[in-house]
Amino acid sequence: MLYFVATPIGNLKDFSYRAVEVLNGVDEIACEDTRRSFVLLNRYGIKKPLFAYHKFNEREESEKIADKLAAGKNIAVISDAGMPLISDPGNVLVNVLIERGLDFTVVPGACACVSALVLSGFSCARFCFIGFLPQKQSERTALLEKYKDLDMPLIFYSAPHDIKKDVAAIYSVFGERRAAAVKEITKIYERTERFDLKDGLGGEPKGEYVLIVDGKDKDDFSALSEEEHIRRYLDAGMDKKDALKRVAKERGVSKSSLYKYTI
Repeated sequence: MLYFVATPIGNLKDFSYRAVEVLNGVDEIACEDTRRSFVLLNRYGIKKPLFAYHKFNEREESEKIADKLAAGKNIAVISDAGMPLISDPGNVLVNVLIERGLDFTVVPGACACVSALVLSGFSCARFCFIGFLPQKQSERTALLEKYKDLDMPLIFYSAPHDIKKDVAAIYSVFGERRAAAVKEITKIYERTERFDLKDGLGGEPKGEYVLIVDGKDKDDFSALSEEEHIRRYLDAGMDKKDALKRVAKERGVSKSSLYKYTI
C-alpha cells in the first residue's frame, strides 16, 4: 500500500495519531525535501529510510516507487507541508499507480487553502482553488480570464517575491474585488490582511501567502455592455419591456436610450 500523508503546515503539533502510526509502519518514506521532513519525523521519533521525491525527479521516482509497491513494500509520501498533490508532487505517481493497478490511500490532515479560507472571512459554502499562477504574463492572464466570472472565492498560493505581482495581475483581469492575504498559518505570527485589490498588499512581503479573492458580484454589471446587460435578463425569461426598465434603472439611464439594443 502507498499512503499520501498530510503534514503540518506550521505548528508541528497539527499531526494526527494515525499519521504517526502509518509513518512508523511503512518501509520507506518519500519526501519532497528530506532535510525538512527530518525535523518533523525526528520530533515524533519516526526512524525510517527517507528518499527524495520532488518535481524534478517525479517521473523517474514514480516508476521506482511503483516497483517497490509491486515487490511488497509499504511506502508513504509526504510533502514539506500540507497535503501531497495540492500544488505539490504526486499527480504523476497517482497516474502510474492507477495504470499499474496498485493500491494507494490518503491520511488526511492540514491543508493551507482551506485554513486560509476560514481565516479570510469570505463565504466557505463553495470556492475555487487555483494555486500558483504561471510565471509568464501571457499564461497568467489567460488562466485568470477563465475564472474571472465565478461568483465564489478564488484561492491562490503565492511566494513572497511574487505576491505583489500576483495581486496586480489579478486586479488587471478581475477589476476591483475584496481580498485577503493569509500567512504563517497556525504559527505564532499568523496574520490575515484584508484589502481591496486596487490598493494592493501593504508592507514588505515575508513568508508564503495564501491569497483569497472574492468572487464576482452577480449584480455587478460594470463589465457588461448595454446590449449584454439587456440580453442577460432576456435570456433569464424577462420580457423586453421589463428588461429595458430594469437595465435603465440599474445603469441610471433612460429606457429610450436602450431601445436600439433590442431591435
